[in-house]
Amino acid sequence: MRSDLGEGKQGGWQGWDGGERKQAVLSMAFRYLDTYRELLLEEGERASNFPKELYLCAAGELSQHPELVEEVLKLQRWTEILQSSTEEDKDAKRKQVRPLFRHFRRIDACLQPREAFRGSDEIFCRVYTPDHSYVTIRSRLSCRVGEILAQVREKLQYSEEQPRPPGNLLLVAVTSAGEKAVFRPSDEAVFTTLGVNTHLFACEPAELETLLPLPEEIHWSPGDSKLHDMSAEEVANQLVTFDWELFSCVHELEFVCYVFHGEQARWRPLNLELVLQRCSEVQHWVATEILQCQSLPKRVQLLRKFIKIAALCKQQQDLLSFLAVVLGLDNPAVSRLRLTWEGLPGRFKKQFQQFESIADPSRNHKAYRDLVGSLRPPLIPFTPLLLKDLTFLHESCKTFHGEMVNFEKMHKVAEMVRSIRRCRSAQFALDMEPSPSHLQTRAYVRQLQVIDNQNLLFNMSCKLEPKDV
Repeated sequence: MRSDLGEGKQGGWQGWDGGERKQAVLSMAFRYLDTYRELLLEEGERASNFPKELYLCAAGELSQHPELVEEVLKLQRWTEILQSSTEEDKDAKRKQVRPLFRHFRRIDACLQPREAFRGSDEIFCRVYTPDHSYVTIRSRLSCRVGEILAQVREKLQYSEEQPRPPGNLLLVAVTSAGEKAVFRPSDEAVFTTLGVNTHLFACEPAELETLLPLPEEIHWSPGDSKLHDMSAEEVANQLVTFDWELFSCVHELEFVCYVFHGEQARWRPLNLELVLQRCSEVQHWVATEILQCQSLPKRVQLLRKFIKIAALCKQQQDLLSFLAVVLGLDNPAVSRLRLTWEGLPGRFKKQFQQFESIADPSRNHKAYRDLVGSLRPPLIPFTPLLLKDLTFLHESCKTFHGEMVNFEKMHKVAEMVRSIRRCRSAQFALDMEPSPSHLQTRAYVRQLQVIDNQNLLFNMSCKLEPKDV
């Protein structure tokens, strides 16, 4: 600990002796430790390095500054707490294996309230082979690609379906559009970076070009939507409830890690990644439901229902689903359906135009920001815009000037984090009376079946209303 931490130009340290300065620094450290206690306990040994080094440093100062004795004892307790967050907790966590968001379509799992994911959590995951068979592995969310491939290789080695032992394997993410991304062996937490209909494949290098999306991701069958039998109120309530669960799981630090560290700390913003996936999923859900509907009158009904759902989400201050539904209706494959939109009553058209003005990005999203400024918590903000603002702040301002920290930037980051905290400073209280269809709607909303291939969506649109119509 340096006693010459620098005297502020406005006299922040003036008149303080060395011991007082050190106590002020330690006081700030304790505030950090108290604020992020749960995350630090989750980190285990890695997190204990900071208080341990601080403890050793402060203990070395006791001979000159005996007034630090209370702070040193407190640091010692913190070191012991973090080092002993231990085998009991780890064993308990090993017994809890959860399906990742959207990964398995299990009704019992999707009906449970969402809890925050941590890097040490274990999940079941399917990894496919080029012939679309798959192996199921059990893995930590934060594990490296090399560890995943080792498990896959071991399972394939003893599989009766494999004619020969697997050679050198690659782990590849394949989207529903057939795009491929090859992961490096050192990459971590690849599960939460997958898109809505993206799957993991293990293949040998020579097989990379032969990889194709799963058949169910390419083909679609027209039919009536289950949404016709559900009330807009109940669907909106379930959307809001699920969004709040997902948003509540995101720790404030995940926003900072997502922007400041990127792929270097990929496993840290796990819950934030799931919120972003949900936003994309809701957009594609809107387009999918409308474009699978072959009947023009029923499509108009769906259009009305989605506008009503958006209105209810806005009314309940769920701006994530509100804007996701609006953007889904603005999808080019949906917005080009002239006959469908012409069948919409005038008041719905007018209401949707108002919603589009809120989604308008002009003047730095002024309409949306004005709306947020007029709301009181609790509310669910449009998370992608929060990240856009934080990214702009990070990239437009240097974190360091020489060896000096840019505290002006840090204050702005802190202000943004406080705005996120403000959104959750009160609890949502939705009055939902259980009905016979309650669980069915809940399961439907939490496991949306969507098409995220834009080319396929556009082809579906053209079959419904050809270009010359």
